[in-house]
Amino acid sequence: MEKKTIRDLDVKGKTVLVRVDFNVPIEDGEITDDNRIRQALPTIEQLIDKQGKLVLFSHLGRIKSEEDKEGKSLRPVSEKLAEHLGRPVKFVPVTRGDELESAVGSLQVGEVLMVENTRFEDIDGKKESKNDPDLGRYWASLGDVFVNDAFGTAHRSHASNVGIANNMDEVAAGLLLEKEIKYLGDAVENPERPFIALMGGVKVSDKIGVLENLLQKADMVLIGGGMSYTFMRAQGLSTGNSVVEEDKLDLAKSLLEKAEGKLHLPLDFRAAKEFSNDAETRVTDYDDLRDDEEGLDIGPKTIEKYAELLQNAKTVVWNGPVGVFEFENFAKGTKGILSTLAELKDTNTILGGGDSAAAAIKFGYEDAIDHISTGGGASLEFLEGKTLPGIQCVDDL
Repeated sequence: MEKKTIRDLDVKGKTVLVRVDFNVPIEDGEITDDNRIRQALPTIEQLIDKQGKLVLFSHLGRIKSEEDKEGKSLRPVSEKLAEHLGRPVKFVPVTRGDELESAVGSLQVGEVLMVENTRFEDIDGKKESKNDPDLGRYWASLGDVFVNDAFGTAHRSHASNVGIANNMDEVAAGLLLEKEIKYLGDAVENPERPFIALMGGVKVSDKIGVLENLLQKADMVLIGGGMSYTFMRAQGLSTGNSVVEEDKLDLAKSLLEKAEGKLHLPLDFRAAKEFSNDAETRVTDYDDLRDDEEGLDIGPKTIEKYAELLQNAKTVVWNGPVGVFEFENFAKGTKGILSTLAELKDTNTILGGGDSAAAAIKFGYEDAIDHISTGGGASLEFLEGKTLPGIQCVDDL
């Protein structure tokens, strides 16, 4: 997938519209995780070095009413970005109109401006989320070239990505989007083998397409997390009070048949009678869960087995934690997998966003993994083999 990137652009003196993904958690006006801001810095800094005038667009949360706007302004994000860049970032508290146009028009080479939350446009008819053509055309009129660096929204056709792109003569990928295409795209379409996929999370239904695609592409698929119990029940095993999707048992049976031995399930679990970090725990084999117990993490035998299987891998893609890692007593499996991946030599390790990415950052493995995706739903759809509109709209080389 060869796409034009900012390396191919001449932006000297031009106004560059950049779609970033600054949808970061904010509590009481403070950003609690600025990973997405930091991930966008290489693109922003290179465009500054290339003497562009930058106008940044991002959404923050979901906005359906005026009340939803409370606490969803991008002003604190612009302030955090300024800290990282070591230079001012102009913030415009509107998404259209004279104030925005004047601010953009007065930008000098190397300056950065951030537009207010694009989803404020959703209050009246979901103009952003439904890719209103007039809104996309308006935003596009503010600049000379468009750079999409927001992989987190690449699976959505919004006015601030596809809408702008459709009205620009030149559209390129930022360095983060390029990195996502390279790592996730190559992992699925052209992996160095053996290629092992590790799938966790709660529901099989959330990852049907991904599982079906990876069972065709990967040499082995390891299962953990809540989805394990649906596969176990499909084989007639007792799952106690563990989460099971009763309406997906036939699907789980079908996937097991299609897998032809590629799909591996846990050997044991760490179980408890309550969904609590303080609950008394018991390690049990996969076929010995009691009726009043709930599996909340993979057990030591599984951690050891999966570590052994991963030793020979040349490409590993992991999406979804293998236990309730938010509880320290049920984070052993997720930590064990992270530790194994961190120790692998000459292996391309990729985390497909969402909770598995959050776990890696929480437990200090961020720098030990080759690539941690900034996309949740976008990563899943990309791993499923779908065409993402936010990538498709970028010019081909």
